[in-house]
Amino acid sequence: MQTPHLIYFADPMCSWCYGFSPVIADIRKTFGRALPIQLIMGGLRPGTDTPMTEEAKASLAGHWTHVTEASGLPFDPAVLETPGFLYDTDPAARAVVWVRRQDPEMALTFLGDLQAAFYAQNQNITDPLVLAALITRHGLNGESFLAAFDTEDLKHETWRDYGTSQKAGVTGFPTLIAGPTEAGAYGVVTRGFQPGAAVVPMLEAWLSGPLN
Repeated sequence: MQTPHLIYFADPMCSWCYGFSPVIADIRKTFGRALPIQLIMGGLRPGTDTPMTEEAKASLAGHWTHVTEASGLPFDPAVLETPGFLYDTDPAARAVVWVRRQDPEMALTFLGDLQAAFYAQNQNITDPLVLAALITRHGLNGESFLAAFDTEDLKHETWRDYGTSQKAGVTGFPTLIAGPTEAGAYGVVTRGFQPGAAVVPMLEAWLSGPLN
């Protein structure tokens, strides 16, 4: 893609990405299709196979408090009390990639709704059936998603995203990159959370001149 666009590295189960979701909504509302956003799954904790300890749950809930303070978004930590809960981010990332196949723009909306379902609505988005229900609410075929969920094709596509994130040098989420400049270069808009009041003006300035 040679026209100005953004590359958004995120994870459905990254709390700071959830906090950043209103910023993504602001960007889409402000710029629309004049500044497309390419969504890439970062791979926060894919393949986790050890249930969370009580200490880990308490630490995570405390971390979520910081996200609330910065973003104002609500959290409900009750989902962490699901018996044997595994903080495996791969199923939800696979769901986003599957939706992206159908409609790249809808994938951004779905990501935000998925994050709200997990963090604020106490829904276990590591469960394929929960993911399928959320997909169905977006007018897509949840049964088709379930049929694809365990295919090597979808797994590999999702892990290619993780590899792209690593090759790009992304070490934390959210990370937002903009480009290309006239010279074909890309620049970092933000590594980590920033409010929309900081990000949107930065992008407006970039579109009217080179990104620093």
